[in-house]
Amino acid sequence: MAEIPGLLLASLNPSTRKQAEQSLQTLSAQTGFLSVLLRLVLDQSQQRPVRLAGGVYLKNVVKTRWDDEEAPIAEADKVALRNELVPTMLALSNASDKPMRAQIAEAISLVATADFPERWPDLVDKLVFSLSESNYEVNIGVLETAHSIFRPWRAATRSDALFTTINYVLARFTRPFLQLFLHTTSLMFSSPPPPNLATIAQAQVALVDIFYDLTCQDLPPDIEDSHAQFFGPESGLFLRLLAWDSPQLASDPDDTTPSLPSKIKTGILEIAELYVKLYPETLQSSASVEAIVRAVWELVGDGKRTGVADDGLVSQSLRFISTAIRSGHYTQLFGSKETISSLVQGVVVPNVGLREHEIEQFEDDPLEYIRLDLAVASLGGMGASSDAVTRRQAAAEVLRALVSSGFEAETTEVAGAWIGEGLREYAANKAQNWKAKDTAVYLLTAVATRGSTTQHGVTSTNTLVDIVKFFSEHVFQDLQADDGSVYPILQVDAIRFLHTFRSQLTKQQLLSVLPLLVRHLGSENYVCYTYAAISIERILFIKQGSQLLFTQADIHETAPLMLDKLLSKIESAGTAEKVAENDYLMKCIMRVIITARSTFATGYERILQRLVGILGVISKNPSNPNFDQYIFESLSALMRFVVAANPNSLPIFEQALFGPFTIILQQDIEQYIPYVFQILAQMLELHKADVPVEYRSLLPFLLTPASWQQKGSIPGLVKLLKAFLSRDSKQLVATGQFTAILAVVQQRLIPSKLNDAWGFELLQSVVQYIPPADLKQYFRAIIVTLLTRLQTSKTDKYEYLFVYFLAFTLAIPVEGLAPDYLVSTVEEIQPQLWSQVLANFVIPQAPKMLPKDRKVVVIGLTRLLTQSSIMVQEPTVRTWPQTFTALVKLFQEPQHLTKKDGEEDPDVGLTTIDYEEQTAGYQAAYSRLAASESASVDPVAYVRDPRDFLGQGLVKLSQRDQRVKALVSAADQTVVAPFLQGLAASGYAL
Repeated sequence: MAEIPGLLLASLNPSTRKQAEQSLQTLSAQTGFLSVLLRLVLDQSQQRPVRLAGGVYLKNVVKTRWDDEEAPIAEADKVALRNELVPTMLALSNASDKPMRAQIAEAISLVATADFPERWPDLVDKLVFSLSESNYEVNIGVLETAHSIFRPWRAATRSDALFTTINYVLARFTRPFLQLFLHTTSLMFSSPPPPNLATIAQAQVALVDIFYDLTCQDLPPDIEDSHAQFFGPESGLFLRLLAWDSPQLASDPDDTTPSLPSKIKTGILEIAELYVKLYPETLQSSASVEAIVRAVWELVGDGKRTGVADDGLVSQSLRFISTAIRSGHYTQLFGSKETISSLVQGVVVPNVGLREHEIEQFEDDPLEYIRLDLAVASLGGMGASSDAVTRRQAAAEVLRALVSSGFEAETTEVAGAWIGEGLREYAANKAQNWKAKDTAVYLLTAVATRGSTTQHGVTSTNTLVDIVKFFSEHVFQDLQADDGSVYPILQVDAIRFLHTFRSQLTKQQLLSVLPLLVRHLGSENYVCYTYAAISIERILFIKQGSQLLFTQADIHETAPLMLDKLLSKIESAGTAEKVAENDYLMKCIMRVIITARSTFATGYERILQRLVGILGVISKNPSNPNFDQYIFESLSALMRFVVAANPNSLPIFEQALFGPFTIILQQDIEQYIPYVFQILAQMLELHKADVPVEYRSLLPFLLTPASWQQKGSIPGLVKLLKAFLSRDSKQLVATGQFTAILAVVQQRLIPSKLNDAWGFELLQSVVQYIPPADLKQYFRAIIVTLLTRLQTSKTDKYEYLFVYFLAFTLAIPVEGLAPDYLVSTVEEIQPQLWSQVLANFVIPQAPKMLPKDRKVVVIGLTRLLTQSSIMVQEPTVRTWPQTFTALVKLFQEPQHLTKKDGEEDPDVGLTTIDYEEQTAGYQAAYSRLAASESASVDPVAYVRDPRDFLGQGLVKLSQRDQRVKALVSAADQTVVAPFLQGLAASGYAL
């Protein structure tokens, strides 16, 4: 354990990180490791980076292994940690220990998510007991920890379990919390202020956060009872705090971090917004909302608070106003033209104009400028947190709220006057007054928008605004202008206007401006060429119904030029981090390839070469998961369309990709391995003849336990092994390697609740492609594994998958795999076991099958009932009638049982490739490559009409066995009688 500090330091150095992490992982399996880490975090004699890295590593172990099935934390260590975490967090109460305390608080939150309250019943009691009237350093630690436990409630779905936990907390926490809230505010309002005012105000920030946590799902009785104390329009604590300021806590004018008073006010306005949304009746009975609006006006009206540090407060103030307008409860307050006019003049216009630091950001940190600017696209339903929304977006949202809440005419008139003024000012002196036009375009965009989404841009517009006319008269000229002839932000405004209103323009209009966007891809300005890429990508993703609007023919001519410009921008960036930073460019490349399809069947070699070159650069230091997703998606899509058009191109792809893929696997670049497995599977599936030796040499590596340790690799590995089974089963049998695949299924996948679905998927391929005679000696052990898991740790999902697997095995047309192959194996394990499996699992589960699985289950049960000799022998025959009833129930929705010709989507996966909601940060989760997916093959395609198939089977069985009529009569007649009449009418009389 003495090695730990050195290993933690080594883990911070890129050159020693991998080895240090592996050593730490080995040590972390030892009992007591987590307690040692905690002591290390507390040890003031250790270097600060060691202590912080220890806190981070502890949190990560808790995050990844607390409930992990494969590498669980020992129960004794869990008990120790639950006992030690809160005292450790309290001991880290010095301001200098704040970074360490944050990690420990996060660890407490993670453990609480899994164990509280059932396995950690005294957690809240410990926190409450630690609260103090005087020691605010300790209070901050307690409150921030409490907030980290309660904060997940904000995004949680309402459920009985959630409310059980919340009520458990409220019973213990609410009253001490309210007492501390009142005590803390009295200290803040006292005169003279206490010497530790900053510490008290920091605690107040946490108290306000917790007030939100406690009320985000429902109003607790104790808080409801003290409503007037907090929200009273005269002397309520919230109004007093909104008006409260302290000279000694004021931040420097150039500071970018909000002051403590600013954080408190922002938190209170978040609570006020929450109440307007969830509890309007609580506020309606008083003049509270009007009083808060007045307070907001005092805070931010007429261009007050222009500093960057107050951006969060101003944005939240404006969000409160727009939420109050949208709620519809305060029409009298906002409905008059005078109010609208003063809102636009006093709040909207001063906050919509670009400020100096935003212009600097445009030039010095263009990517951040774009990310903040793009957030406006999803503001149709403002769901982002206040710090993710710029003040100009929040100001624009006030206009949108007025337009969509019945004040369209008044708002359009008032805003129109300001827009006209801005355009006149610009016309008077274009070089000097470009900002006036920027404000005018932004105001027009806001007032024209009634609703919008990230995926579609604006979805409904203000009918009083002629968007196309404004575009042609005021925007098109900037879109058309040469670089340098207008201020670059105006060019970006023009591109953004197109991006925002893309769904309002016709396909012809969009096609006519596409060449201008392509030209801007060559711009020298980072924001300009990036916004052009973003707009092209979103335009190419426009759908009509489920079909994409733009086809290969639409961009056949321009696609090579687009791709060349985009690749050149990425290639010119230099370092791995700079190359990978602009994922918008790579996403556009992906979209162009997917839209252009076989356009690149000639000239693809150069594109492939360039993509592989970029991959080589970024693999030195993977830093942007979105970029990674898009480059692998681009490679996969290019191969998909080029090989479809020219099958002889497959070896060229393999030649280009095998080298870099081998390096990725050898160097264990874990972020890329899941993608590599999927593309290898895609290439292997494209082989129609013999499988090349390069693939076969991979197999031993794929079947080692190490390959299966990374959770994110498992789906890709399964896909790759399924490709081996379907393309190279003879070789797998000849070498006996299929038994190693079975070992993976039995030892690693089926026992895991997380991975059992992948186990069944792989097992289905084994049954489908390994000849039954070769599989026979292992089949009994497979069934025992499945039944053992059913007995020891059954879940609803597992039971479903188990029944589907049985039906699949019964249904597929494999020579030598008659139904009795499965039934006799189960009976060998224990006589009459098959009857139990049918009665307890198959019969109850069959009618619950999802539409996509029903045809397989119907064919499986039909073959079982009509082709199994064991099913008509005593005592198994007694389950025949109930099984038949379950089967007939599946025919009650016949539309799910047949597939029309051509129903398989040739674009499978492609129309759904949209990662707008993808969050940054590497996860152990699987990253699916949509372009690598092939159309699913119907495993029972040999049956065209399942009803005919059952009718024929029953007739043949009745000719062989006189008891069939009696068996059918013993089934549930309310279910089967009408069905049998229909069969008889079709010529299948028994």
